[in-house]
Amino acid sequence: MNTLDNQIFLQGNGVSRILNSRVLQSPLAGITDSIFRKLVRSWAPEVLVFTEMVNAHSLELGHGEEKLKELSQESGPIAVQIFDFRPDAMAFAAKRAEEAGAFLIDINMGCPVKKIAHKGGGSGLLKDPLLAANIVKAVANAVQIPVTVKTRLGWCNESAKPIEFSLLMQESGAQMITIHGRTRQEHFSGKANWEAIRSIKEALSIPVIANGDVRTPDEAKACLSLTKADGIMIGRGSMGAPWLAGQIDSSLRGDSLLKTPNTKEKLEIARNQLLALVKQKGSHGLLIARKHLSWTCRGFNGAEDLRYELMRAKTAEEAITLLNNQIAVIGPQKN
Repeated sequence: MNTLDNQIFLQGNGVSRILNSRVLQSPLAGITDSIFRKLVRSWAPEVLVFTEMVNAHSLELGHGEEKLKELSQESGPIAVQIFDFRPDAMAFAAKRAEEAGAFLIDINMGCPVKKIAHKGGGSGLLKDPLLAANIVKAVANAVQIPVTVKTRLGWCNESAKPIEFSLLMQESGAQMITIHGRTRQEHFSGKANWEAIRSIKEALSIPVIANGDVRTPDEAKACLSLTKADGIMIGRGSMGAPWLAGQIDSSLRGDSLLKTPNTKEKLEIARNQLLALVKQKGSHGLLIARKHLSWTCRGFNGAEDLRYELMRAKTAEEAITLLNNQIAVIGPQKN
């Protein structure tokens, strides 16, 4: 058994890792940058966080290095997720990530985005299990740290063989597998199939992480109870709620549940995130921040009007003024 209480044990090709939380913060393209990861970490110090997906081809060309350089500037376990369809390129990317200080290497076999999947990467590998296995073998042989896989139930409902695919990944060297309970065909529609994740868990000996439709601590407990998975990965539920992983982590530990920030605190979080993005990215930081602002600024009187103005703010200063004015209107609050 690889799980003990809130710990998950992973043995790589010479280097072992221990996850001190059963909660993982999913890699999300354009979202889980270093600033978002630090926010998550402020509520959940032990949770495994991921970089945004790293394109192995880009690393070959000398691009995408900034995602790896950030690792040395952060505390806590940070995994690097890589994607491509060529075993050699993936092995090269894994080596670079290990040298940069990655806690573990995760192979993306679940991204449904057309420009990735139809080129053979991400969920496209579900259509070629032997190639997927060769990628896992190449990466596992290239690094000493554990190698994991994040995938889906299959390419489409008709051809899905999730147990067979997952067993092949295990046999090829994967030390843990995260299953999103949908096929690529389903994208994010319908309901995640937690029963299918349970079937995979029962068939494998490595840790299995459940992913899909978990937005509250109660849903996390229900998912783990049904799937019997070793842990839970939080994805879209954390968009606009970087505290969610911490709430679920505290709930699974049996600790006092972390309170959801009140409206004023949420607006302050949004403002601070915007300031950090502008400091790091310059004027482009405002463009990146807009999606975070639209997710965070909800659920209070005037939220719709505020979002409308924020999405049309031409400068960071204008957006910060809008947030400050709304904070002043709300005044002191109690949780």
